Amino acid sequence: MTNPEAVEKLFRIKERRVDKPISALFPSVEATEEWVEWNDEARALANKELPGPLTIVLPCIKEEIFPTSPLHYSTTLGIRVSTHPIALELSEKFPRPISTTSANVSGEHCTYSAEDIVEQFAGKEYQPDLILDSGQLEERLPSKVVSFIKDDPQVLRS
Repeated sequence: MTNPEAVEKLFRIKERRVDKPISALFPSVEATEEWVEWNDEARALANKELPGPLTIVLPCIKEEIFPTSPLHYSTTLGIRVSTHPIALELSEKFPRPISTTSANVSGEHCTYSAEDIVEQFAGKEYQPDLILDSGQLEERLPSKVVSFIKDDPQVLRS
């Protein structure tokens, strides 16, 4: 999340629009506290729904600026805490936020297996460097996204 070149590469691989920011994966809500500013309402939502399919957008602490797309640096950050054991273990082992997004070409159907990912990226100019095969995933809707940047929370995706 703090490496602009890696973020740019992620956007190229996914063919993602540069005006569509990515979020950051953390091992726990507590691990986010040195990166983002929480308010009571955001914390209550996190306590209720994280870990799980929820992204909470919060202001960064100390005006940290993150590359959330190749052309956009932000003083806000969308945080995720996953229930998936591999995502959890990776986030526990890496001391900084991990750029995270779905493993599909932007705008294409969701992928739920390594085979789906290989098939979807076949013939593409940019390819994932690595695919971790954790078997067939449960089919789910994309995560809910709630922003706590303004006075009232805004649901950006339900």
